[in-house]
Amino acid sequence: MKNNKIVIYIGLLAVGLLLGWLIFGDSSKKLAEHNHNEVSETNQMWTCSMHPQIMQPEPGDCPICGMDLIPAESSADGLLADQFKLTENAMALANIQTTVVGKGNVDDNTLKLSGKIAENEEANAVQVSYFSGRIERLNVSFTGEEVRKGQLLATIYSPELYAAQQELITASSLKESQPALYKAVRNKLKLWKLSENQINQIEETGKVKENFPVYATVSGTVTEKLVEQGDYIKQGQPLLKIANLNTVWANFDVYENQIDLFKKGQEVLVTTNAYANKEFKGKVDFIEPILNTKTRTVTLRVVLNNKNDVFKPGMFVTANIERVSSSNDEVLTIPASAVLWTGERSVVYLKTNPDQTIFEMREVVLGNQIGNEYEVLEGLFIGNEIVTNGTFTVDAAAQLQGKKSMMNKAGGKVMTGHEGHTMDMMTEKVDFNSTVEKSFQPIIDAYINLKDALIQSDISLASSKSEAFRKALEEMPVSQREQTHNYWAILHKTSKGINENVTLEHQRKQFQTISDKLIEMVKNFDKVNDKLYVQFCPMADNNNGAYWLSKEEQVLNPYFGDAMLKCGEVKQTIK
Repeated sequence: MKNNKIVIYIGLLAVGLLLGWLIFGDSSKKLAEHNHNEVSETNQMWTCSMHPQIMQPEPGDCPICGMDLIPAESSADGLLADQFKLTENAMALANIQTTVVGKGNVDDNTLKLSGKIAENEEANAVQVSYFSGRIERLNVSFTGEEVRKGQLLATIYSPELYAAQQELITASSLKESQPALYKAVRNKLKLWKLSENQINQIEETGKVKENFPVYATVSGTVTEKLVEQGDYIKQGQPLLKIANLNTVWANFDVYENQIDLFKKGQEVLVTTNAYANKEFKGKVDFIEPILNTKTRTVTLRVVLNNKNDVFKPGMFVTANIERVSSSNDEVLTIPASAVLWTGERSVVYLKTNPDQTIFEMREVVLGNQIGNEYEVLEGLFIGNEIVTNGTFTVDAAAQLQGKKSMMNKAGGKVMTGHEGHTMDMMTEKVDFNSTVEKSFQPIIDAYINLKDALIQSDISLASSKSEAFRKALEEMPVSQREQTHNYWAILHKTSKGINENVTLEHQRKQFQTISDKLIEMVKNFDKVNDKLYVQFCPMADNNNGAYWLSKEEQVLNPYFGDAMLKCGEVKQTIK
C-alpha cells in the first residue's frame, strides 16, 4: 500500500512539472521574443528616402521635406567596396527607374550642330579705283546700302586721267599719220576702265573731263566703306566691300570624332531663334580638309538660299542632320538622363544585381549625341542595367555612404556642412590675359541670368538661359579660349547638361560646377565691370554646401528657390 502511494505521488509530480513547463515555458519564450523585439525596435533607425542624411531613432516626418520616414538599412553585408544598397521604399518614393543597355538602331538618328551665318565668300566683291585721284563725291552713304551693277558709286578727280585725255585729243589728230600712237593712247584709257562711249565722247568733243565716275561692277549689299569723301586714293585701292546676300553660308563646327558621320551632299534642316517655327533646307556643300588644332574641329558648310533676306551674317543657327555611318554596325546607346557630368568625367549608376537594389558608379566614355541618347564607347556592355531616372538621388546616396560618386571619385567618407568645401577663399592663383578678362564680361552677365532663372525654379527658362550662356562662350575668339587654362571647355561642356529634358535638381547640380569654375576664374581677374558677391549656402548639395556669384548683396538662393530663398551668406566681395 505504501509503495502504491509513492508511485501515485511521483506520477502527480511528473504531471505537475509537465503542466508547469507548458504554461510558463511558453510565457518565457514570448517574454524573450518580446524583449528581443523591444531591443530591435530600440536599435532601429529611421531615414528619409529623399534626404538619406536624416537619421532618427523613431518614425516621424522628415525635417527638410516633411515626407514620412522609412526604416533605415541595418547593414550592407556582402557588398563590394564601391557598392551600396537602397531600400525598395526609397526606390519607389524617389521614382528611381532602370533600363537594360542593349545594341539597337537608334530611333532618332539626327545629329544637332550649332553654327553661325556668314557671307558667301564666292559672291563677295571688292570695288576698287582703277586710277589715282581725289574722291570729289561718294554716292554710298552707309554700310548695308543696296547697290546695283552699273550704279554710280563715286566721282573722282584724277590728274593722271586729265593728262591722258589731253594725250587722246592730240593723238586723234595724228591717227592717220601715227595710228600706233593713237591706238596706244586709247588702250591706256581702256585699262583705266573707261568705256568705248566715254573715250569716243572725249575724242569727238575735244573737251577734257575733270571728274570721272566710278560705276559698280556687281550688285549686292555694302558690307564695309573703306574710304570717305575727300580722301586721296591710289590706283587699285579698295573703295567698298560688296556682298551678294542672295545666298549665305551656314558654318558649323564638327568635332574630330564626328567627322566620319558627315559627307558632302547630305540634306540639312536649319533652324534659328529668329524664326522659331520655321525650318530651312540646305545641303552640305563643303567639309574643311584641315583640322583646327586649337579647337579640334573642322568646319562644315551649308549653302542657304537667302533671296527673302531671312538670314543675317552673324546669326546663330542650329542644324539637324541625319547621321551617316561609315559602316552598318549598330551602336550601343544610353538615354541622356542616365549620364551625370562633372565637367571632366561622365558617370552612370549600374544596378549590379537584377534581383536586388544594389548599385555602383561606373565611369563611361561617350561618343556622339544622337537625339536624346549618347553613344557609349567604353564603360558599359550589352545587358548592363543602369539608372535612367532619379540618377541624382542615387548619387546622393552614394556620397552619404562614402562610396564612389560623381563628385567623389575615390570614395571614402563624405564631408558635411562647411567641411566639404576646400574652395573657401583658397583658389590657386592663375594669370589671365586682359583680353580674356574683357571677353568674359558678357559671359558673366549670361551666368547671372541663368542664376536668376534657377531662383525662379523654372526648368524651361533655365534651359534657355543656359543656351544663351553657352552662346556667349562661343562668341569668345578661338585664339583666347586656350588662354583660359581649360576653364572655357569645362564651362561649355557642363552648360550642355542644363536643358529641358532633365530635372531641376540636375540643372542645379550642373550650375554648381559652372559656379565653382567661374568663381575660380573671377577671383584671379585683375578687373571686373561690376561688383560681384561670392555667396554660399551650407544646406545646398545635400548639406555639403554650394557657392554662386551674384551682382547683388541680397541673398537669393538658386539651389532652393522659393523653398529656402534666403538661405545663405556673402563670403567674399570682388570689386
